[in-house]
Amino acid sequence: MKNPNNTLMKSLGIDILKLDKDEVILSMPVDERTHQPAGFLHGGASVLLAETAASLGGFQNINQETQLVFGIEINANHIKSKREGTVTASATPVHLGKTTMVWNIHITDETEELISISRCTLGVVPKKK
Repeated sequence: MKNPNNTLMKSLGIDILKLDKDEVILSMPVDERTHQPAGFLHGGASVLLAETAASLGGFQNINQETQLVFGIEINANHIKSKREGTVTASATPVHLGKTTMVWNIHITDETEELISISRCTLGVVPKKK
């Protein structure tokens, strides 16, 4: 896995709080880096956070020497808007197969209010030599 400090995670201030096979928890600030033009959390930033959480979880469930995971589908329902603070993504696996994985991701705020919910399908592919 690439160093998260050299990725979009650093640019958006995403921090890894928990990284296990059956749960990944990430946090992300709601600020000028993640706002849409009207000053609210951008739905795309929420989707990026969700797919990042699922992908990190998927990576924990593969043979990292011979396999990679890539997002192949993601959907999101944005439930509540947010102007500032922090959101937290909690990703848990629904299906861990040989060629695909499905993860549920709930994004909440500091008061545990649901901001967004996503489902992400990952493809498991062999690493090219």
